[in-house]
Amino acid sequence: MTKPKTRTLWRPVGPVELKLIRELGMRAFPPRLPDQPIFYPVLSEDYAIQIARDWNVPASGSGFVTRFDVRADFLDRYDVQHAGSRAHLEYWIPAEDLPSFNDAMVGEIVVTDSFGDTAK
Repeated sequence: MTKPKTRTLWRPVGPVELKLIRELGMRAFPPRLPDQPIFYPVLSEDYAIQIARDWNVPASGSGFVTRFDVRADFLDRYDVQHAGSRAHLEYWIPAEDLPSFNDAMVGEIVVTDSFGDTAK
């Protein structure tokens, strides 16, 4: 059996989302809330760090960077979006597609960095 081609992505999360990811065994992202129509994984660790540090920490006291691999054939269904500068690249996955996104992940979600009050 051949190993599927994957792409490494990152997602900045706050403490509440990280708790839910842990409850899912570090193998899936939780469903979006009604006011969150898009799930946006980002294409670079630097961009994820910027969001975790500059957005999640002020909003919730701590921020975390997660890394994970997703099958390339799944991601090919979506265009890469520019969210500001050329360095701010992300996928916009509709909330209703998140279960399929989770199924397309290969391996576990790994926390690679943390900022702020990480004791929460």
